[in-house]
Amino acid sequence: MSYTIGQINIGQQASFEKTITETDVQLFCGVSGDINPVHVSELAGKESVFGARVAHGILVSGLTSAVLGMQLPGPGTIYLGQELRFKAPVYIGDTIRAVVVVAEIITDKNIVKLTTQSINQDGVVVIEGIATVMPPKAV
Repeated sequence: MSYTIGQINIGQQASFEKTITETDVQLFCGVSGDINPVHVSELAGKESVFGARVAHGILVSGLTSAVLGMQLPGPGTIYLGQELRFKAPVYIGDTIRAVVVVAEIITDKNIVKLTTQSINQDGVVVIEGIATVMPPKAV
């Protein structure tokens, strides 16, 4: 289901949850070209400030795109922009829940702003920000 601007309300929310796997990290390395050792080398990860290998922040933030494009507003949504703050590392094996909450509706421009958070299995916010989207228009 998709929501048009007239069907969206302040405070409305949706989420998506996924465990970040070794395969996710390796595939993202291939797609993005980012093979920073902190993502692919156990030794580099261990010697880093994180103490272990970590997933790419942008890989993890992509879970927010799944919520916006598939749930709220849903299919047909155009993702216009995203402000992000990386708050804590995401380790391989962490389960992340991406949550979006409608914060502002600009009806005359068909624009919705949503707060975005990615939260790990321990309740730690690892990424937060604001997404700006254009929901699908009514047919």
